[in-house]
Order: sequence, then structure tokens, then C-alpha cells
Amino acid sequence: MTTNREQSAEPSEGIDVRTEFVRHRNVLLARANLSGLFIDYYLHLGETGKTIAPEHDQLFKQMLAAFVLHAASRPAREHIAWTISLQQPRINLFTTADNQLGTVVGRIFTEHVKEAPTNMFYQETVIGGRPLRRSVVDFEGTDLFAAVEKFYEISEQRPGRLFDLGDENYVLVSAHPDYDEAWFRGLTLDDVRSITGGDEILVPIERRRYRWHCGCNERRIFQVLTPAMQRDPDELFGGEPVIRVECPRCGVRYAVSREALEAYLAEQASEGASSEPPSETPPKDES
Repeated sequence: MTTNREQSAEPSEGIDVRTEFVRHRNVLLARANLSGLFIDYYLHLGETGKTIAPEHDQLFKQMLAAFVLHAASRPAREHIAWTISLQQPRINLFTTADNQLGTVVGRIFTEHVKEAPTNMFYQETVIGGRPLRRSVVDFEGTDLFAAVEKFYEISEQRPGRLFDLGDENYVLVSAHPDYDEAWFRGLTLDDVRSITGGDEILVPIERRRYRWHCGCNERRIFQVLTPAMQRDPDELFGGEPVIRVECPRCGVRYAVSREALEAYLAEQASEGASSEPPSETPPKDES
């Protein structure tokens, strides 16, 4: 096969996310310093040659911080993906995590983003072999912490609050049954700093490590291209022997030859294998 990956990012060493139960308050606290993950995200951008507008970059980092804390609060076998579609600016922010592997990756879409009446928040989750579950919540504004908190209220059906403690330290506090609602609603940044400083009784739950890593390869890209190739190969390649395709999860570019893709399809046909694209990609009608 003549397919080749044009850029490659080394897997990150990762960051630690701690989850703890706040005794007598009945809330779960997830906290982490995201600086290591942010650095790996910037290294990835450099290796893929992408330039991100500062205002888009800040939105993505805010989403990434909230997403990693949320992922660490979820079951260990869960695969999760978020897509946040904004109208002003008109961009899509995408991130996905594999809790079993401890990997997270994502990207920003600025082209071909569908116009919609309002901002939309999508979550897709898969646990084991169960069917994919999807939640959709609309929201206003560009405060992504507020968007996540609305998602918690509507989709998770329990309140959650996010806090930026500075120096790239973030905290997610999420309610459990019989939580102290007045205390929860009144939490301030200073209160959260006091909790982590020892003013509340914290019961350690788990420590998870997340690293920036996609895991894409030529065969996964072939899977993504298979439906278009089966539908109209001439339209897909446009008369060219090689096309360049971006991974929908991380933006790494691949050079794909028609010869290689035809060989892959022939191999799949001979094996009787499924040609469905991988899960945890951005919603097709949104980017």
C-alpha cells in the first residue's frame, strides 16, 4: 500500500485526575492540573501544521478541561465524545476519550460548519458492546463551563459545577443523591480552594491518568473513506491518484492512494469484514 501518514505525534506522558467524595456533602469532586495536556495539544498542533485563532484556542482549552474532569467521573469502561457547535463564532469543538486506555484527543473545525438557530452540545457514549447513546442540549453564549453545567442539569439530571482555580488547575463538583444543595449552590472559588486545602473530609475514590493520543492509522482512515468510495470512487478522488485526508478525531493528515483504498476494499470483501466507520467521530451533519 502506498498510503502514508504525513505527520506523527508522540503519545503524551499524561496528567493525573483525582476523584474524591466529599463526606457529609454527598458530592463528587474531580480535579486536575491540565498544563501537561495543554502542552501536548500545542505540540500536536505544531506537528500537524495547524494555526488556531487565539479566541478559538481558549474555547477549546476550556472545553478540554471540563471534558477530562467529566470523563474521569464516568465508568472506567466508557468511551465518550463531545461535540460543541457554536454559531458565534461558527466553529465546532470536538473531543473524545477512551477511559479504558486513558487517552483523550480532539480538534477544532472552522470550515463547513452547519448554520443552526442556536448553539448545540452533543454527547455520545458507548460502554462495552452496548448501543451508542446520544444526548443533545442547546445553550446560549460562549461560556463553555456554563454550557457543561446546563448539560449536567438536563442530560445528566443532576447539577454539576466547574471552577478554574488558576495556573491551569480545574475542579468539577457534581451532585449525588441527598447532596447538600444549599452548600453546593453557594460554592465559590475560595470555598473550592478550601475543600482541596483540607476544610472538608475527602474520601479518595480513584486516580486516573489521561494522555493526548488518537490512535488513528491508515486502516481507520480507510474505514472512514469506505462509504464514499463504495458510492462514487471517481467523485472521491476527482481524477487524482492520491488524495489527502484529515483524521476526523485529531486532524493528522494522511496521503491515500486510490490503489491502496481499492486493495483495502478487496481485502475486506474477501474477509467478509464490516466496513463501518469507527465510532466517536464528530456528528456527520455538523462538520
